[in-house]
Amino acid sequence: MRLQRLHTRWMFLPACVLLALASATGAAGAEMKLKDYAVGNYPIGGDFTLTNQDGGKSSLADFRGKVVLMSFGYTHCPDVCPTTLSEFKQIKRALGKDGAQLQPLFISVDPKRDTPALLKKYMAFFDPTFVGLTGSEEELEEVTENYMARFRTRESSSAAGYFVDHTTFMYLIDTQGKVRYLFTPDVSREIVVEGVKTVLAGTS
Repeated sequence: MRLQRLHTRWMFLPACVLLALASATGAAGAEMKLKDYAVGNYPIGGDFTLTNQDGGKSSLADFRGKVVLMSFGYTHCPDVCPTTLSEFKQIKRALGKDGAQLQPLFISVDPKRDTPALLKKYMAFFDPTFVGLTGSEEELEEVTENYMARFRTRESSSAAGYFVDHTTFMYLIDTQGKVRYLFTPDVSREIVVEGVKTVLAGTS
């Protein structure tokens, strides 16, 4: 039930609204504990195969043995996506030597613009070890459905031409490919770091 409430609250809001909501609820987010983000036996996640930033195919199973920190987004995103990837970089840094066991994944839900070459360039801006993935709209719809997420395009008069509204959950996936924690955008960095360490220690 708790995850269903999180799902409803953060599911499908434009990025600018998500940022405002996260800011307005910052105090409440600070009171949350790691256990509040635990997925438990809730049916979410699963393996998938998408096109990687080198033009080949990658599956979630390819990253077995590492803890995966994953998000959905797109390279033309003006706010939430670069903020999230910057946070991924800081989380990896905060982990120290354990950072080598963390694999950030960014799944683009804008296949029309986000070619593998563009994704590779975008990932390298944050950290060359980050992996960018995308796929056909049908493939992305299947993955987002399995991960309790959504996306849709929204026309814009800006130079970008359109925006892509998408859910902004951060998924912490263990070394066996199971989603262990589902973080909302207002989560503190310390909680995510704690989550990674907990999963690595096998105590969650």
